[in-house]
Amino acid sequence: MSIWEFANPVRFMRLSGKVLPYFSVSAVLLIATGLIWGFFFTPEADQFGSTVKIIYIHVPTAMLAINAWVMMFVASLIWLIRRHHVSALAAKAAAPIGMVMTVIAILTGAIWGQPMWGTYWAWDPRLTSFLVLFIFYLGYMALWTAIEEEDKAADLTSVLAMVGSVFAILSRYAVNFWNQGLHQGASLSLDKEDHVSDVYYQPLLLAIGGFVLLFIALLLLRTRTEIRNRRIRALQQREAR
Repeated sequence: MSIWEFANPVRFMRLSGKVLPYFSVSAVLLIATGLIWGFFFTPEADQFGSTVKIIYIHVPTAMLAINAWVMMFVASLIWLIRRHHVSALAAKAAAPIGMVMTVIAILTGAIWGQPMWGTYWAWDPRLTSFLVLFIFYLGYMALWTAIEEEDKAADLTSVLAMVGSVFAILSRYAVNFWNQGLHQGASLSLDKEDHVSDVYYQPLLLAIGGFVLLFIALLLLRTRTEIRNRRIRALQQREAR
């Protein structure tokens, strides 16, 4: 069976309807376990106190804010090459989720930044790139809304998704590109000397896994909604004729 068979809306709806409950329940369990473990059963950090525990929300949402663009890039590329409507609708469905993740990441970063840097906001390279990323999310969603012809909207938003992916990469590696800045390096690394202590690392992995599953569940749910809305609009157009 080819993966392209699931580009068929009927097959996608059938498969997504079956797996959606599993992703949803798993997401709730992992997020609950990670946050409860992280917030209530880990010690305060020597330098940062209890503020360090914001990482259980900040890190997963920041990762998804960036990686949602990667998913949108791939889905948009599939649309431009193979013209599968499900992929275009999936990219459209991912944008509001990614935007919310970006907002949460910025707000939790401000909560972290105030006691650490003495200010809620600084024009740090990563913070600034996240603000630009948020604006790109808004622009992407506005472009979908502004253009009535759906295929044309999908074409133009796909191009915007390509450009937005550049800023997603800049957001991910801003600390490495520009040595100056207040923001710390990555909390997770293949090098054990670079990532956070194991006492925080293990519940953080659970939280990240839970947020990833939550993103997938919301993406499936919103894509299913977009497919239904497209069908409704098609029926309305037929009746109008």
